[in-house]
Amino acid sequence: MALHNRLKEFRARLSINQSELGSLAGVSRQTISQIERGDYSPSVTLALKLAAICGVTVEEIFSLDKEDLYVQRDTP
Repeated sequence: MALHNRLKEFRARLSINQSELGSLAGVSRQTISQIERGDYSPSVTLALKLAAICGVTVEEIFSLDKEDLYVQRDTP
């Protein structure tokens, strides 16, 4: 299940670098870099903080592939 994000795009709109965004969110530059690369999925708390800083909803920054949204159940 891949979590996609547009964090770099929203950070660029704010004209801030990874270190500045990390400071605003209370995390390191490395954490922001890992999120932007898709190597790290943030906690709900961090995702909400990032969305608030960017002035958008969490869903505008983070998304899943449609096939990952629903769990397939075997029917008897």
